[in-house]
Amino acid sequence: MITWSRRLDWNLGENALARALRGRREPFVDLTESNPTRAGLAPGLDLAALADPRALRYQPEPRGLSSAREAVSAYYADSRGAAVDPERIFLSASTSEAYALLFKLLCDPGDSVLVPEPSYPLFAYLTALEAVEAVPYPLRFDGEWHLDAHALHPGPRTRAVLAVSPGNPTGAFLKQDERERLAEVCSRAGCALICDEVFADFALGPDPRRVPTVLAHDDVLAFALSGLSKVCGLPQLKLGWCAACGPEEEVRGALQRLELIADTYLSVSTPVQLAAPALLAGRHAFQERVLDRLRSNRASLLRERSAGAPWDVLPTEAGWLAILSVPRTRTEEEWALSLLQEGVLVHPGYFFDFTSGAHLVVSLIVAEGDFARGAQTIARALQSV
Repeated sequence: MITWSRRLDWNLGENALARALRGRREPFVDLTESNPTRAGLAPGLDLAALADPRALRYQPEPRGLSSAREAVSAYYADSRGAAVDPERIFLSASTSEAYALLFKLLCDPGDSVLVPEPSYPLFAYLTALEAVEAVPYPLRFDGEWHLDAHALHPGPRTRAVLAVSPGNPTGAFLKQDERERLAEVCSRAGCALICDEVFADFALGPDPRRVPTVLAHDDVLAFALSGLSKVCGLPQLKLGWCAACGPEEEVRGALQRLELIADTYLSVSTPVQLAAPALLAGRHAFQERVLDRLRSNRASLLRERSAGAPWDVLPTEAGWLAILSVPRTRTEEEWALSLLQEGVLVHPGYFFDFTSGAHLVVSLIVAEGDFARGAQTIARALQSV
């Protein structure tokens, strides 16, 4: 009998919400949709950018084609005000793959990384597939989300601290004092900082406290991750990246080792690398449309909440999601099942590892008409408590 890898030792059965969704025959409003190409936000794309005849010649570069890395460097200069040397940028097929490259770089099997909670559920899978332990550290909410500096406790086998700025689903940017605290913790523990910045272009307003990118600092070895999926709304083109900063000797050692890892896989296709300068240059129209929809749908949700309602919409700074605080008269799964019966699909908060309270999470990139109908149904169901 075959023995499967313990990396895949997960419960692969359906939860109650998945079973209910599979058995449903009536139409419903999907407020979990996070794919811009299915939400009417697919950017206009000149396919000629992907038909460059140079793609017929294979000349792989482990870090990625220099023209693509220079385009990513220009993106950081324009969007974040940070000067990033193209030689410190590595291209990948996705942000998920960039995580895998960094875990290979930093971790041996059985090592650990600290991950924020609540946060994106993909971390559990990405770490497990690299035989790395994900150890949660809490984010705190007191009207806005904060990194809890006193809850960061790297162990002897901790190799990295992960941060997400802005958070998913919290929408909270890393603040300057929080980054300084992270740098202190990482330096003292001898581990790296990995910051996921995929939603950083979708701030709903300015805030001078924010860290535009961790790449603007060099006091600790750090890596920033992003990609075309969110920056340009092109998840199907499969181009992500990670960029390094920090003390010169540590960065040099990281780049040498990353080049060997990347050269082993050479996963990024030539056409998308050649098209990267044009794709990144055209990101602004897509981002403006997304921001318009985020603001419109969030306003629609807030309008549905009457004064004194037993539920609330938590504040956010950025990102594509909204968090609802709901009565604890039911579990999050019971609320999600009840709303599905009413014709609206939402995420229960436990998908994102909320540790207290009761929460539901909805996507703000859904088409405005569908979102408004879903918001009305949610408000009606929650108001009836």
